[in-house]
Amino acid sequence: MIKFDLAKLDNDIFNKNINRKEEIYEKFNNSGMIGWTRDVDKKLVSTILELRDEIMTEADCLVVVGIGGSYLGSRALNRLFNGYYKDKFRVIYLGNNLSSGYISETLEYLKDKNFYVNVISKTGTTMEVDINYQLVKELMKSKYSLEEIKKRIIITTNSDSGKLREEVRKYGYRSFVIDDDIGGRYSLITAGHLLPMAFSLDIEKLIIGYNEGLNSLKDIAYTYACSRKSLFEMGKYIENYSVYEEKFDYYLEWLKQLFGETEGKEKKGIFPISTIGTRDLHSLGQFIQEGNPIIFETFIKILEVTDFKYKNKKLDDINNLVLDSVVLAHSSNNTFCNVITLDKVDEENIGRLCAFFMMSAAYSGYLFDVEPFNQPGVDVYKNLVRNKLGEE
Repeated sequence: MIKFDLAKLDNDIFNKNINRKEEIYEKFNNSGMIGWTRDVDKKLVSTILELRDEIMTEADCLVVVGIGGSYLGSRALNRLFNGYYKDKFRVIYLGNNLSSGYISETLEYLKDKNFYVNVISKTGTTMEVDINYQLVKELMKSKYSLEEIKKRIIITTNSDSGKLREEVRKYGYRSFVIDDDIGGRYSLITAGHLLPMAFSLDIEKLIIGYNEGLNSLKDIAYTYACSRKSLFEMGKYIENYSVYEEKFDYYLEWLKQLFGETEGKEKKGIFPISTIGTRDLHSLGQFIQEGNPIIFETFIKILEVTDFKYKNKKLDDINNLVLDSVVLAHSSNNTFCNVITLDKVDEENIGRLCAFFMMSAAYSGYLFDVEPFNQPGVDVYKNLVRNKLGEE
């Protein structure tokens, strides 16, 4: 269930945005970048599951080398479904930073482990991914024969060009394709994420929920996008995504990239932040309650409760009571609060939720009159780094 705080919106502003529905849907459908709304090939899913079984038999862990949209989705859902202290199979992430400490310690950890590597980059030219991949490949050369390396490297990239595709042709590595009409942050239901996620969750159920979301939540996703755009026009420039469950932390990071990269162009867009309850009530809670009134909030509330108790009260009930009280407190001080409720956290519900947010983000981009599926600003730092490294 999704509950919007529509009563407090300026009706004229909201209706102006809602009335653009036909225009926005037409732009979305004609964008040429919505391959993520296609049905997933069942043969691809079977191939992924077979490869997962092989890796679990032959290795202690899978190393995923990727950054941004190439890794956040799978990391978010692996974190969500693995729980806190019960990894079903270790999926290790490299490529999302250039920290010598993190990379060297990870490589040291891998020295006495059997592992496979899944390198993910649509262009095949991402600097962070390339550096980490070369480093982990050097480690593999010290551990495995060329034939073993050929078996243990899996590359996910575009179909016909780039450094990674050239390696597939040269060395015969197994590979998956990221289609040209799917951008990185919209690639959740592609091989780049489905393979790493297959170690933690039922990807077939995730796909079922995702498809159901695409089919049934289109209009409510547009309503959410309109509420966000209307709040922006009313001076609410920051959206706080908040969940009262720690294992949603990377899911919130995924949301921040999804909306931030989609809207943040041409001096436009809503700045996404995130909080985890109740932890951040004791840091950012003060600002949201009484600080500069430029924030609105979207809460994800989990209705399912466990029997774990404190003084005869279920702790999940207390947690949700705090969430409800925060919504009431913030709303009373002119902070608009949307609440999305999930009856439980399972693959189908999360699939629906992801489809909802992905459609909403794309619609929001069009409501801001920007191109939702590019990210030209990211190239600015990349070009500066390349120039500096070239000088050296």
